[in-house]
Amino acid sequence: MLEPTSQEMQAPDHLIWQLSHFDNHQRAIRFVKQFQDTLCVFSGPVSQLYTNYEISVPEADDRSLIILPNPYAYHDTFNGIPENSVKSTGINIIPGDLVGKEGLHITLPMMKDGQRVVRPVPLKAGLWALMKREKENDPFLPVITKGDLRAFRKDDPCLHLHRIIPGRLTERSRMEISSIQRVIREKLQVYL
Repeated sequence: MLEPTSQEMQAPDHLIWQLSHFDNHQRAIRFVKQFQDTLCVFSGPVSQLYTNYEISVPEADDRSLIILPNPYAYHDTFNGIPENSVKSTGINIIPGDLVGKEGLHITLPMMKDGQRVVRPVPLKAGLWALMKREKENDPFLPVITKGDLRAFRKDDPCLHLHRIIPGRLTERSRMEISSIQRVIREKLQVYL
């Protein structure tokens, strides 16, 4: 067995995401790594938002991931973000093959005939739809958190989305709130 690297030994628990609920760890790793440059990570235990990070797989164990904030870009980490400012959305990003399609899809909850249904749509169209519905003082600012990488089925990964609610960032300045919004939106541009 390989010795853990210094990076792995130093990683705090809130930055280690377990993959034991997947049968196919490599598929889950490939799936989540494609969001490394497009979605920010929120860590509730330390009240931090990481906008510049790397997803690392420990050499000795492919049953976990480590979120490594870029140590040379401390300005890309927002501190003092309260947990109550981050809310679950009930929206997931899924591989298109789960719905017989190609590419990435997003599951949007909607009402149909008085019933709540979930409709998968292509990621780009879904993000546009969410942004069109937003209010000026309540923009859709998606982030991911520990536990958001989930098994749709044992081999099929999906990524649940949380969102930051700017109105709950009462301890942050308007300038910092604006910076958070800007960086989250800039990262999403690849899909829009």
